[in-house]
Amino acid sequence: MIKTKDLTRTYGKGEGMVTALGGVSLTINDGEMVAIIGKSGSGKSTLLNLLGGLDKPTSGQIFFGDKELGSMKDKELAEFRLKNIGFVFQFFDLIPELTAEENVLLPSRLAKNKAASAEDIYKALDISDRVKHYPSELSGGQQQRAAIARALINSPDVILCDEPTGNLDKASGEEVMALLKRLNSEQGKMVIIVTHDAEIAAQCRRVIEISDGKII
Repeated sequence: MIKTKDLTRTYGKGEGMVTALGGVSLTINDGEMVAIIGKSGSGKSTLLNLLGGLDKPTSGQIFFGDKELGSMKDKELAEFRLKNIGFVFQFFDLIPELTAEENVLLPSRLAKNKAASAEDIYKALDISDRVKHYPSELSGGQQQRAAIARALINSPDVILCDEPTGNLDKASGEEVMALLKRLNSEQGKMVIIVTHDAEIAAQCRRVIEISDGKII
């Protein structure tokens, strides 16, 4: 379970201070598939970064089960992220000098997870015949599948997605959403998707709408 209490994130100081999040409290339970929606600048990506431990709140708390992320030191937080959270981004964020397979396996090597195996993941995502190719040799949909495989390699309980279909054509976007829904329904992964697309949000079990840094 992920739970936040009065979560606030501000940037800058004095008259130039901007409040990206203002006192957000929410609970997302194990096995949920949730969309976080809002206009550009609403605070939805800030919230996702905080939930994933990529940023720290100005005030408030984030609980991941019985662990409070804000109390962790940077090294401890990095290790926790690596083992418990998978990230999927809009622009894939694959390293161009590495093959798809090398990109997928990178988190497992960083985590020293020698037991990690990607073969079943490749089959499930239908990219077994493309893993030796470099990102520039893959379509957008194939790159996002490789990014999802990378997110799954350490068997995290939570997958955080920031506009995962935003850089894809409609057909590829539908395929990616089908994969995420299958991971949620068949494997029980908690899936949290930040999106501005109402059609994407409608495919999730719950929708959280944010405006001006607050849940509405």
